[in-house]
Amino acid sequence: MRILLFANTDWFLWNFKRALARGLREAGHEVLLLSPAGPFGEKLKAEGFHWEAFEVSRSGINPLAEFATARRLAAVYRRLKPDLVHHFTIKCVIYGSLAARRAGVARIVNSITGLGFAMLATTAKARLIRPVVVALYRRALAGTEVIFQNSDNRDTLARLGVLAKSGVHVIPGDGVDAEHFAPPAGGAPGHVVLMMCRLLASKGVHQYVEAAKLVRARIPDARFLLAGSPDPGNPESVTDAELALWRSEGAVELLGQRADVLELQQGCDVAVLASTQGEGMPRSLVEAASCGRALVATVVPGSRELVEDGVDGLLVPPGDVKALAGAIEALLADPVRRAKMGEAARRKVLCELADGPVIAKTMAVYGGENSPSPFIPLPQGQKDV
Repeated sequence: MRILLFANTDWFLWNFKRALARGLREAGHEVLLLSPAGPFGEKLKAEGFHWEAFEVSRSGINPLAEFATARRLAAVYRRLKPDLVHHFTIKCVIYGSLAARRAGVARIVNSITGLGFAMLATTAKARLIRPVVVALYRRALAGTEVIFQNSDNRDTLARLGVLAKSGVHVIPGDGVDAEHFAPPAGGAPGHVVLMMCRLLASKGVHQYVEAAKLVRARIPDARFLLAGSPDPGNPESVTDAELALWRSEGAVELLGQRADVLELQQGCDVAVLASTQGEGMPRSLVEAASCGRALVATVVPGSRELVEDGVDGLLVPPGDVKALAGAIEALLADPVRRAKMGEAARRKVLCELADGPVIAKTMAVYGGENSPSPFIPLPQGQKDV
């Protein structure tokens, strides 16, 4: 088949979908990659993939401009003639599905990697556009195969009637190279905590900074690393003034956007993600788990499916700074428990979250093998088994 993967950044394709693209190519398929222009597009081409730039606004909501984007995309699909298209992130899913139908693409697959600002935020803007997004989802997903990274997101859209005409699948995460993200040969340093994410309020960045202050009052040599950069296109982005304040306070070390992800994951003792809203399947925690690191996360969709409380990490209520600090402190103070949790986290990755099992399940969706019927929510009180 000629298979096209479409995402809202070339960075996403390079970091999260390159292994899938390689697997498809090795299986004999022709792979086409589409995203807005960026430095990773040329890297994808250097690996022998057909990559093209297609501009799509991440934050625009002008109806005329968005409609024009869908029409331009349909023209691209007609020219490239893919047998199957696979879309990632909300705008690519919605406009890609509409464009694929207009272009007569035979098979459409959509990945819901998280519900995003429009579905989760409580701001006036989010509430205003939410009904529109639900209506667009309902239209776009009809007749397509939909892949969720956790059952919470699946259930949310199912309750809204969005999935009544879709094939529905749950595949945890984007896959991770478990040979690359492997436990280090030496031991961990002892008191290093890492949170790696976009610097957004909904990622719990503010709570992480406050928890660092509490823990360092009791463990002065503890280091709290915060890797990532603000996202100016997102209304929840951390401001420059907040970053300046945190630098002056010194409770956390602001690392910015980093390329040495493996070294950071292997060099920490505890990996944290303090999200106050939901995740798809949190990539930074999956990579940390693959490196054999104990995890601390909040009880939100995605994170609570990754972390089994007391087994491979600790779960705390979202927004609870004291609980977050207590969980981090408990693991820093108990290296034996921390090591056992890291080993359990690594086992889970190898069984469920590594590239191999994730790519195999995704290719099964492409081939239509064991494609489930549309998902219908069970009556309250019953369990999905």
